[in-house]
Amino acid sequence: MTPDDLKLRTKQFALRVVKLIGALPKTIVGKTIGSQLIRSGTSVAANYRATCRARSTAEFIAKMGIVVEEADESCFWLELIIETGLLKPTLVLPLLKETQEITAIMVASSNSAHKKMKK
Repeated sequence: MTPDDLKLRTKQFALRVVKLIGALPKTIVGKTIGSQLIRSGTSVAANYRATCRARSTAEFIAKMGIVVEEADESCFWLELIIETGLLKPTLVLPLLKETQEITAIMVASSNSAHKKMKK
């Protein structure tokens, strides 16, 4: 997968997060979790774009660390949406799966950069 492919994939992920948040109930819990998820979910795409502009391997690794953290946080909020019953699992599970895949890709990329830097 190329950086451009990942830019598109993370942007599509952010758009899916936005749509999902629109379906959350307008309760205190729904608004609070939605607010957290919108930050972390859109941050994945924004920070990945910044990663693509890294000027060094060290900067790439640092920025990728932020992407991994935000993707993992998004997983948490999606799991919480399911476990609290805010939305039906069938609505959330596909997005949770995508979040887990994006997280795995970003961790693998970060690990590769770490190995490259050690050489």
